[in-house]
Amino acid sequence: MDEQPQADPEPDVNISGGVAGGGELAPFETVAIDTRAGRVVARLGELYWEKTYGGRDAFECLVRTILSQNTSDVASQPAHDALLERYADDEADLVNALADADHDELAETISGAGLYNQKSKMIRGAAAWVSEEFGSEAAFDAFVTDEDPNEVRETLLEVHGVGPKTADCVLLFAGGQPGVFPVDTHVHRIARRLGIAPADADHEGVREALEDAIPPEMCGFGHTAMIQFGREYCTARAPACLEDPDACPMADLCEQVGVYPETGEFVDPAEAPES
Repeated sequence: MDEQPQADPEPDVNISGGVAGGGELAPFETVAIDTRAGRVVARLGELYWEKTYGGRDAFECLVRTILSQNTSDVASQPAHDALLERYADDEADLVNALADADHDELAETISGAGLYNQKSKMIRGAAAWVSEEFGSEAAFDAFVTDEDPNEVRETLLEVHGVGPKTADCVLLFAGGQPGVFPVDTHVHRIARRLGIAPADADHEGVREALEDAIPPEMCGFGHTAMIQFGREYCTARAPACLEDPDACPMADLCEQVGVYPETGEFVDPAEAPES
């Protein structure tokens, strides 16, 4: 089986956002927000939704996020479903099933997610790590939910295949931790275009800027709503303001870093002369 990378920077569906993306609708008090980044997130919440997150199985969330790396959720969701159908069993622990899984069989099962050989190795390794360190899904879930988020994050980052976004998604969607703002390609683009993160910041720099400036309880829905905004309005290749300056609901809060409606041009914010 030939392995071909799959990349879709503008997927249509996101497991962590959207109406069917999980979480519980919840209103948040926004009158005391004193940062522009906080006001941006409050506006996004009004535009889309305000939610609280947490409660997903931590190990399954970890596996799901690994599958989503470098591909769209449209591609990775069927792979996740196929994995659960083959390996999940009410009588057995998914951690142990995947730790003992045959590499080639698992790779074939998740092939729709792309980079399946790499992801098979990552998932089997993560399962073996959880089994050795925690013994079961339940114990790992308790660790993610109950322990200090910084300790959980640093521990997860030691696992092969787990980067900052993957760790943060586990903290947010499984652990329900406030103050966690996962940064994917959409958030990285949007935050810098809006001017609420440094134009030359990498993903970690954007995360730090947002978590410093946004009330902790608003970070979760800020992440999911910003993704949705990035798909509907501020896309990578066709920001809405290039067609119509009044088309964007964030226009009055946006610094348009690297976007020039007068000429119809745009560049990465890090390459903008004003940055």
